[in-house]
Amino acid sequence: MTDSVFTDEQIEAGRKLFAGPVAFVKGVVSLDGLPLSDRPEFAFAGRSNVGKSSLINALCNRKSLARASNTPGRTQEINFFDVAEGRFWMVDLPGYGFADAPKRNVDTWSQLNLAYLRRRPKLQRVFTLVDSRRGVGDVDLGVMEQLDSAAVQYQVVLTKTDKIKKSEVAEVIAATKAALMKQPAAHPHVIATSSEKGLGLPELRATILSLA
Repeated sequence: MTDSVFTDEQIEAGRKLFAGPVAFVKGVVSLDGLPLSDRPEFAFAGRSNVGKSSLINALCNRKSLARASNTPGRTQEINFFDVAEGRFWMVDLPGYGFADAPKRNVDTWSQLNLAYLRRRPKLQRVFTLVDSRRGVGDVDLGVMEQLDSAAVQYQVVLTKTDKIKKSEVAEVIAATKAALMKQPAAHPHVIATSSEKGLGLPELRATILSLA
């Protein structure tokens, strides 16, 4: 369920794109390891345990492209994936909040993320994942404010909508949009997804394709 509208042709084109080659290229732990910013780029951010790895895997119709774990904060690198043999970069950013790691490490991840955001001229959008059962929290808003300060456009993707009642999905979307009204870099449309059921993934693929 989403408040974005795409044609059947756009949905099919997005499906075909992500049905093609997708490959993990490298994990980056410092700025000097970043690949060239030579193509459009899309990043995924979210709290630990928001379902980011599961969403990326489902988006690309893979089971283990992005590493999923029950341990919060496992993704400690900026992971780069090549989509459609050089068409664009897909980037998995380290999870934020509840990271089971020393504060010094968490701070380092945050600094690396901010430095990354400010140095990627072809970064088209950051998809900020929010657990539909929790809604937008203070930690999410803090990250959104960092994105605002970096002048990076971002769009909220609600995850795990299969875990709440169908009648609640529209309410969560409305509450999320209300929370975004004061965020200058936030895209107004919210995409509600379920990695397990495949809900919203066609719209997310079409969104990416429209910007690539």
